[in-house]
Amino acid sequence: MIQWQKSSFSGPGDGNECVELAHADTSLLLRESDAPTRIIPVAPTALAALLRRVRSEGR
Repeated sequence: MIQWQKSSFSGPGDGNECVELAHADTSLLLRESDAPTRIIPVAPTALAALLRRVRSEGR
């Protein structure tokens, strides 16, 4: 069973406004809580690059 972790940037509670992350065998999985069946596999290096980009543009 995949265990999803809610983003720390998401609001409190179990609302449908968050990004969730899970670990699979060789990749990470991303989904939005309002569309839980739409799962995006992503390589750890690709996710790290995305997070660096988002953080740099948020400054």
